[in-house]
Amino acid sequence: MRYALQVEYDGSAFQGWQSQLHGKTVQDHLERALSVIACQPTAVMAAGRTDTGVHALAQVAHFDTDVERPLQAWVRGVNAHLPPAIAVRWAQPVADDFHARFCALSRSYRYILFNSPVRPAIQSGRVGWYHRPLDAEAMAEAAKHLLGEQDFSSFRSSECQAKSPIKTLHQADVRRQGDYVVFEFRAGGFLHHMVRNIVGALLWVGYGKESADWMPSLIAARDRSLAPPTFMPDGLYFTGVEYEGRWNLPNGGRIIAPFHACQP
Repeated sequence: MRYALQVEYDGSAFQGWQSQLHGKTVQDHLERALSVIACQPTAVMAAGRTDTGVHALAQVAHFDTDVERPLQAWVRGVNAHLPPAIAVRWAQPVADDFHARFCALSRSYRYILFNSPVRPAIQSGRVGWYHRPLDAEAMAEAAKHLLGEQDFSSFRSSECQAKSPIKTLHQADVRRQGDYVVFEFRAGGFLHHMVRNIVGALLWVGYGKESADWMPSLIAARDRSLAPPTFMPDGLYFTGVEYEGRWNLPNGGRIIAPFHACQP
């Protein structure tokens, strides 16, 4: 039987999603907990890999098992064996050909930036921080140039293992909410560090180092060395995945966390 899970986690305490030899990743913790309930080694596959310090509100993963357990065992039972910063929100059986990663139509990320002269304390690790005043309207204008199918080499990590730098961005929104600037991105897939690199570039526009019209030339250059450094992971959230309705997942397959789930 194949099961799909929705997983939520605070990435501050983990070395990213993907399993590592040191065992300090979200995937490692989740597989160990599932294996306890299944009484056998259990591997999981996620819709998207998040980096160290990146959070998830609506990660989707799947696993296979040949043991029968009530659905609550895959939720409350697994949660009893997970650290407090990771929680399975729901579990349900899916067709054998469902794949959390390859069946995903799109993935969504949200970056929450605290824009204030003084760094945050209570929200440390949960929001990004930038001290200079930012022009959210200028950043929103620059973000429009990111939409559509493009070569995102200028925003690609040197460690990226993707076969192609060409991705299609369906959403790139920027808005101010009091002392916070919220960035929303949705695409079929993302390159390694792509969102954090885009946020870093938009900040250059936000504080006036570059104009909004600079963005097309940066994209066209396809040169990572011309873009700003990778921005901090603290405020980045994996907020959801979209699937075809035929998989019979909750909300017709649109597994997207509501904004209030990480509202500052």
